[in-house]
Amino acid sequence: MADEDNRAPIAPALRSLFGHTSQGEPLSNNRAPADDLAPWIARVYATDVEADPRETFSCGIFSDTPIFRVIIRGKWTAETIYGTGRYANTAVYCGPQTRRMPISAQGSFAVVGIALKPGAVEAIGGPPVAETLDRMVSFDEIYGARPWGKSETLIKWLDPEGSPERWLKIAEELFRQLIRWSRAKKPDPIVAAFDKAAFADPNLSISEFSREHDISVRQVERVIKSAFGLTPKLVLRRARALDMAAHLRGVADDEEAEVIALRFYDQSHMIREFVHYFGMTPKQFARSPQPLMTLTLEARQSRRLEVLGRNHPGTLPPWRR
Repeated sequence: MADEDNRAPIAPALRSLFGHTSQGEPLSNNRAPADDLAPWIARVYATDVEADPRETFSCGIFSDTPIFRVIIRGKWTAETIYGTGRYANTAVYCGPQTRRMPISAQGSFAVVGIALKPGAVEAIGGPPVAETLDRMVSFDEIYGARPWGKSETLIKWLDPEGSPERWLKIAEELFRQLIRWSRAKKPDPIVAAFDKAAFADPNLSISEFSREHDISVRQVERVIKSAFGLTPKLVLRRARALDMAAHLRGVADDEEAEVIALRFYDQSHMIREFVHYFGMTPKQFARSPQPLMTLTLEARQSRRLEVLGRNHPGTLPPWRR
């Protein structure tokens, strides 16, 4: 486990409108969606970070949910499964990651994001999740035929000069239109139940879960693979790694530190798993600046605590108190 001496030094000069972690890394305005959008949306967030325009920050992101991102300001470069992609003043659909995706950002940036719940993508007319793992797809490519389906239109409506909270409200309203247009059905309740169970205990038994919900193991595997793009075992394995990463970045409840460590057989198992998912050891991860990764991990952990009923929407999570 990382201790305070192993955590990252104060990050370079990234000045966030929404504060910073104890290591000096930027935080976002991330919150639960409006109640009527909750069946489909996991989280909405906005980041607004100032930096030297000459500075490029190399980092990475690792999200277990599909995310629509609108890059209002800034230049991002991502190493996707199909190669290098460059993004500026555009909207992209980011499939879930199966491991850390290298990302770099040049200078200041502002991003609005809508993280979707498992099972929501196909409900709103998006591509099969399994086909978008570790990919970033242009929003225009998916919804370009709709009146609001162009990146240029989205950015204009969001208004780069507006406030981040206004960005979130407009993004939510646009998503309501998408739900009405697609006649989206709510995701399978089994998907939501597994999502919550994975947050609570990533070492859970698939067979026990199937018995508790009175469906076969084969049905669980089929439904989860369709919603998450991965088998149930891989969803749980990824969840263990993400919880550990959040702890190392200081955006997790410190009271869970021992529980998170005990999910692995031993220290060597934890290190092997971490290297598999993040391409570096836990110590390297803790000691190197990870501004973009920390933003992603914090939004996930905030949602996790709310799903588990350990923190209420609208109240600060433990690491911000």
